Amino acid sequence: MYSSVRDRPSTPAAPEQEADAPAGRPRVHRNVVLLGINSLLTDISSESVNAVLPIYLVSALGMSVLAFGVFDGIYQGMSALLRVVGGMFADRRQRHKEVAGFGYALSAFCKVGLLSTTALNPTRAILLLDRTGKGVRTAPRDALISLSSSPERMGESFGIHRALDTVGALIGPILAFFLLSAAPKAYDSVFVVSFCVALVGLGVLVFFVQNPPRERVEQAREHALTRHGTRRLMASPAFRRIALAGVALSLVTISDAFIYLSYRDRTHMESRYFPLLFVGTALAYLLFAVPLGRLADRIGAAKVFLGGHAVLIGSYVVLRTAGRGSGFLTVALVLGLLGTYYAATDGVLMALASRVIPDELRSSGLAWITTVTTLAKLGASMLFGLVFSIWGPAGAVSSFLVALVVVLPVAAAVLLRPSRRPEVPAA
Repeated sequence: MYSSVRDRPSTPAAPEQEADAPAGRPRVHRNVVLLGINSLLTDISSESVNAVLPIYLVSALGMSVLAFGVFDGIYQGMSALLRVVGGMFADRRQRHKEVAGFGYALSAFCKVGLLSTTALNPTRAILLLDRTGKGVRTAPRDALISLSSSPERMGESFGIHRALDTVGALIGPILAFFLLSAAPKAYDSVFVVSFCVALVGLGVLVFFVQNPPRERVEQAREHALTRHGTRRLMASPAFRRIALAGVALSLVTISDAFIYLSYRDRTHMESRYFPLLFVGTALAYLLFAVPLGRLADRIGAAKVFLGGHAVLIGSYVVLRTAGRGSGFLTVALVLGLLGTYYAATDGVLMALASRVIPDELRSSGLAWITTVTTLAKLGASMLFGLVFSIWGPAGAVSSFLVALVVVLPVAAAVLLRPSRRPEVPAA
């Protein structure tokens, strides 16, 4: 019986990570928890800014909806341009922590830059530099989680990290809401608090997180930053199928910012409540990240990943029917389903890919997956902004809803197809 993406054998686990765990109760490595705390604080910082960003750019700085669509795509996709380079460099130098730390530091100090200008072009440049920091840090951070986790707990480890990360995503918009409620349109207050919290998160990484055991990645210096290493990844049918399915589904996914802007336009919601939309999504993500990570370990990450996109269809359906008279139930369904989708796909995709990428290529391999899916989302965001400008929110949401319904079964056929070849060829 041939193996498939659904049930891949994984690379050997680091022996020390569960040595002191009680019998029958395996414990995740301390790096997973510390990186979760680091991400919690970083997300308080970044999401407090992101929660006001659409309103800040469109209302305060006068950016058009179409221009915001283009910028949002570039903003979300900017990190993809450096993820592969950051991942390969971390693999090559075996300095996952240090490369990730550079990215966190760059993003933190960009918050200071936002305080220095209210002009549109410099603001956009600073925000893109912030995304560069995110691009540099993401793959090394995920590699640290993966290389610090046992194969049978990969989904749970990513679920725990994403749950802690989402606590920050939950707190950040609430913080922005209270800051702007106390001082309406005082966006500088959000930027100052964001910078201070980001510095604390950076300290957690610098002083407490450790690089993975050297013996797990001793071959990386030879293979990571070479065309040979890339060819090994691309020669894997399982790796290619994961990347292809991820790209196809990302191309028909609406960005959070546009979902929230569409909801605001269709319901005429007051702008001061806008940051709270991020809170609803983060709360659902927080509730389901660990359970769905464990479910992925039990029934297969591919099934959970595809199921998350089925849930996303439900969110689009509810969003399409929202109107001026919509109440709490409508917004709760839109945000709850959206958060569940993220819980079933974000960390689960990394766990799925980790099972087919060898230790010595883990950071760069995860970087390739996140890069191609993020670039696809960049294109989707630009397209949605264009359709939004022509047909309005209802037409744009309907178009992407139909596209997702068509693409999902195709992606499922690609992702779940058995393979007759090894996951990644030996070096």
